[in-house]
Amino acid sequence: MAPIFSTIGLIGKHANPEVQSTLASLVTFLQAQGIEVLMEASCAQVMSPSLPIKAISREQLGALCDLVIVVGGDGSLLDAARSVVDHDVPVVGVNRGRLGFLTDISPQALTQSLGPILRGEFQEEFRFFLEMQLVREDNIVSTGTALNDVVLYSGDIARMMDFQVIIDDQFVYRQRSDGLITATPTGSTAYALSGGGPILHPSLAAIVMVPMHPHTLSSRPIVVDSNAKIELHIMPDSLLNPRLSCDGQIHFDAKPDDRIVIKRKSKQLRLLHPTDYDYYYTLRSKLGWSA
Repeated sequence: MAPIFSTIGLIGKHANPEVQSTLASLVTFLQAQGIEVLMEASCAQVMSPSLPIKAISREQLGALCDLVIVVGGDGSLLDAARSVVDHDVPVVGVNRGRLGFLTDISPQALTQSLGPILRGEFQEEFRFFLEMQLVREDNIVSTGTALNDVVLYSGDIARMMDFQVIIDDQFVYRQRSDGLITATPTGSTAYALSGGGPILHPSLAAIVMVPMHPHTLSSRPIVVDSNAKIELHIMPDSLLNPRLSCDGQIHFDAKPDDRIVIKRKSKQLRLLHPTDYDYYYTLRSKLGWSA
C-alpha cells in the first residue's frame, strides 16, 4: 500500500549525535517510500552535506508538510508542537530523550513502527494547549502557548509570592507560595506530577492547578473544566517580580499587580501512535510502577 503522506518534515535535537544518526536513517527510509522529505534548517545544517535533503524554516514545517516527525525527547516535541499546531499537521515522536511520554517510538523499532503509520495504520489522539496572556494596566504585554503547563513562579530562591486565583470571574483564594503550575492532562505527568498533582488521562477535558510549596498546608491541587478562564492576580504590594514559563521553554517577566489570563487554545495537537500504543503501559514503564 502506498504511503498516505506525501511530504514529511523532520526536526530534532540536532546537537545530539544519536539524533543525527536517527535523522539520517529516517531520510533514507522515507525517500525509499517515494516520500518528499523536508528538514528543519538548523537540523539540516549539521547533517552530512551529501545528504539529499531540502532545508526549510521551522515556520514552514506546518505549512508545507502533511506529517512532522520529531526525533528527540519530550522537550523537542513540545517545542515542535507549538510551531505546527495552527496548521493541523499530525506529529509523530521518535524517542531519543529520557522518559518519552510523547515521543513513544523506539529508534530500534523505527521502520517497524513507522511503516504501518505511513500506510494509515495508527492511533490518533488530540492534545489541547493552553494560551497565556500577561496583562499589565489592561494591556496585553506578552502572550504564550503551552502544551504541558503555564507556571507562575517567584523567580527568587526561597522567596514566597502573594497572588489571587480567579476562575470564571469567581474568586477562589489568595495564596502565599513559591508559585502555581497550571497544567493540561499532557502536562500532568511533567512538572505538575513532581509538585504532587494528579495524573490526568489525556482524553480528559480538564486543567489541573498545583500550588508550589504553599504556606497553608490545606492548599491542594484543584482540577477544573478545560473551558474555564483562569486568572492569576499578583498582589500590588508584592515585593517580588515573578516570572512565567510556558512548557519550561519560554519565559516572561511579570510585575506586581500584573494579571495572567490562561485559557484553552482552540487548536489541538494531532499526535499519532503505533496501533499497539497503550497509555497505561507507558505510565507503568516510565514511572516504574510495580518494579
